[in-house]
Amino acid sequence: MGNCFSCFKVPLPPSTSTDHTIVLEHKDETMELRGLFPNSCQQSSSFVPETHANGNRKSTSVLPTFNNVGSDNCGSVPNVQSNLRLTRGFYARLQPLGRSSTSSGLNLSTEPRQQREPSESKLNALFDQYKDPHEDVILADGIERLCDDLQLSPDEFKVLVLAWKLNAEQMCQFTRQEFVTGLKAMKVDSIRSIQARLPEIVQELTINSDLFKDLYRFTFRFGLDVTSGQRILPADMAIDLWRLVFTIREPPLLTRWLNFLECHHIRGIPRDTWNMFLNFAESIGDDLGAYDDAEAWPSLFDDFVEYENDQMNQNITKDDIMKDTSIDKA
Repeated sequence: MGNCFSCFKVPLPPSTSTDHTIVLEHKDETMELRGLFPNSCQQSSSFVPETHANGNRKSTSVLPTFNNVGSDNCGSVPNVQSNLRLTRGFYARLQPLGRSSTSSGLNLSTEPRQQREPSESKLNALFDQYKDPHEDVILADGIERLCDDLQLSPDEFKVLVLAWKLNAEQMCQFTRQEFVTGLKAMKVDSIRSIQARLPEIVQELTINSDLFKDLYRFTFRFGLDVTSGQRILPADMAIDLWRLVFTIREPPLLTRWLNFLECHHIRGIPRDTWNMFLNFAESIGDDLGAYDDAEAWPSLFDDFVEYENDQMNQNITKDDIMKDTSIDKA
């Protein structure tokens, strides 16, 4: 492919009214328990009937009067133990802590776990595996080894997508900054995570026309030889890149367009022609009937439409001749 591009070889149950009632009972019973052991000594204590939120009344139970055995004692030991046994019944009816989100007052709903941030140290270590021994850059050999580890062919569409996500300045090399910054933006820092992320990006490109347009425009710049200041893509490079970038979202007239370029030995493709071809292919039907030469299309598009119309007219003429011939023979 081209001279340069060839190197790319436990949800919780909902709260119910029962839970709410249990919380109220817990509050009522706690207040009642405080009556059993007041700070100051009392001669007697009783449970005062209270009304629940649902309107039901709790049964009233009068506690036995404590024996007055002295100023430091609020009652006889047997009566205190009896009341302690009575309080155990209240706690036995309470749910264990953490069973109900209402009673605990905590929001225990599970949230999707956020994807961890890539490790910059791991990204630099990964870059070091493929960089050139003499330069701090991944060159053709390193890119080929990277593609092997990713189980990709160097001329595969996903490799172009990877270069786009790294915002690579030119073919056949990735700088450290491009590599680390690009993969960090992709939220990946290992070969396995890159392998998992690339198909997701391809899927996004198939449904998002703005993303695809950005990739399409990047592809032209990526194909230029920036070291020589190249500003026009050689025709053979442009043809290869058009075939590559249109691996997905291929327009119906692409094959005819590329055949036209090859037959007419076009020398190069300027940036405007490259960029406008995407609009041309999307707005002009397969039969080119919607094309208006009065619009500001590049002259190369005019030549292409004229050539296609001539081909169509020649085919019609040949068909008419064949029909006429068959009628005469009949």
